[in-house]
Amino acid sequence: MKIEEIITISGKPSLYQIISKSNNGLIVESLEDKKRFPVFASENVSAFSDISIYTSEDSVPLKDVFKKIHKKEKGGPAIDSNTDPNTLKAYMGEILPNYDKDSVYVSHIKKLVKWYNLLEKIGVIQELIKEDKEETKKEAKSNTKEEKITEETENKKEKDDETSD
Repeated sequence: MKIEEIITISGKPSLYQIISKSNNGLIVESLEDKKRFPVFASENVSAFSDISIYTSEDSVPLKDVFKKIHKKEKGGPAIDSNTDPNTLKAYMGEILPNYDKDSVYVSHIKKLVKWYNLLEKIGVIQELIKEDKEETKKEAKSNTKEEKITEETENKKEKDDETSD
């Protein structure tokens, strides 16, 4: 399962995977209890790819925050979401030191930690990290190819310049 397939539904406590689309909405499955049900177009649905955390400079996508938690916890679960508010704020400060303390409430941090722990438990976080590593490798290969092409182009230019003189 990819993180892009996961949504939240306003007023509902869990995370959901999109199973199918229907004429007037979506069919989703709860990641906690695996129950399926329809979500209608009138309900407020947010895709994980659209959620971010406010910081003093910009906002950070949720999946990047999850990567930071994963790194901090060395691949394990995060702290309990029911921990006292001051501990949660301190934890958030360790993960994202420049998070906007006026816009990010304790309830947001609780959701973040709860979601991370659920996704870590079912293997989605590990899949996210794996995809990130593969993407980094692809970028490195692409950069190497571009450097090689640039080098070959420059060499050809130099040879052309030498022959034209």
